[in-house]
Amino acid sequence: MSPVVVLVGPPGSGKSTIAALLAERLKATHRDTDTDIEAGAGKPISEIFVDEGEPHFRELERAAIVEALKGDGEVLSLGGGAILDPATRADLAGHTVVFLDVSLGEASKRVGLSVARPLLLGNVRTQLRNLMEARRHLYAEVAKLTVTTDNKSPDEIADEILEHLT
Repeated sequence: MSPVVVLVGPPGSGKSTIAALLAERLKATHRDTDTDIEAGAGKPISEIFVDEGEPHFRELERAAIVEALKGDGEVLSLGGGAILDPATRADLAGHTVVFLDVSLGEASKRVGLSVARPLLLGNVRTQLRNLMEARRHLYAEVAKLTVTTDNKSPDEIADEILEHLT
């Protein structure tokens, strides 16, 4: 039992959009661990950060990923910080992981001033740059395939991924 593909990448890379499109094309289910966490906690991630803090959120995230990786035939998208956990990176080793890479400029446009992304509060562009610099090597470490999403439509990105899945 295993997901068909697992998407990782920074905020604004298109993980949720591309996962939904891939799931549709593959006639599979799309599962997003951030959605699973929010459903389990009964509140948005931004509130979890405020109420219980980032360490508690990361515990919930780890549990959601462990459970999601048991799913069979799903297209799975992970939250941007999921790869920070060494155990999660180890768990991803046996899966088809795609790193959706995006430039800072493009990610900034896509994310905007979203309060739904608690780690990007304040100067969004600076926070996003810092996150991307700190995490890029971890995304690359777990990925079997890296797809740059800049200047590509969701359909073009999905096509590129599907070429590698078959």
